[in-house]
Amino acid sequence: MPILKNPEDIQKMRAACQDAAKALDYITPFVKAGVTTGELDRLVIDYIDNVLKVKSATIGYGPPGHPPFPASICTSINNVICHGIPGDRILKDGDIMNIDITIIKDGWFGDTSRMFYIGEPSVQARKLSETAYECMWLGIEQVKPGATLGDIGYAIQTHAQAQGFSVVRDYCGHGIGQVFHDEPMVLHYGKPNTGMKLEEGMTFTIEPMINAGHYATKIMPDKWTVVTKDRSLSAQWEHTIIVTATGYEVLTVSENMPKPPAFVKTA
Repeated sequence: MPILKNPEDIQKMRAACQDAAKALDYITPFVKAGVTTGELDRLVIDYIDNVLKVKSATIGYGPPGHPPFPASICTSINNVICHGIPGDRILKDGDIMNIDITIIKDGWFGDTSRMFYIGEPSVQARKLSETAYECMWLGIEQVKPGATLGDIGYAIQTHAQAQGFSVVRDYCGHGIGQVFHDEPMVLHYGKPNTGMKLEEGMTFTIEPMINAGHYATKIMPDKWTVVTKDRSLSAQWEHTIIVTATGYEVLTVSENMPKPPAFVKTA
């Protein structure tokens, strides 16, 4: 069962999540054509080590079946769905990219990701990224005590499919706290009034991966990088959420985070 957080836990969780969001704020001006993903990773490592003075959760992270992850961020470009490894890839005009970062502060994990445009994206790429952002927030808006995980998945799935896109099935959101990946599994598709009921004090990520084509995935030989099987574009956004007595609080907030969509009432 998910571990419910008390007020002291929440304060520590909030601090970790806000630092993760600050790291995304920091790297934003460096994301442009001509830079390599490895350079972005080195900048983030320096920032989290020497400015935030926290620890990367991903460097050396290696669950069963995976080699240790070598970087402080995941850089997932164009048809990469998630877990892209930074390296020599040079960003070019028209690329879209997700940067995902998780840090550890005082034993608590903060996890968040954003999409970035390099130069001017295609019309389809922009629509895909905007739809994925709306999907994340539509999922977040379902969060309150007594709601179900199926309510979150249904809101995301119906919006994505209405725009002509698909929802990745093989990867999902997850519980988080003093453990990186914990219960519950937060699927980004589903049926209303199904699945686990939400309770005050639950913390988890909502991080829909939305594909322009089919939702089928493929893992590359590095055993980390996940791509669309049909090579279509993919987009993802992620926030960490806590269930409050009356609804939700987004924990991964920062000064320069993108503004929520107009339909969001309680952010």
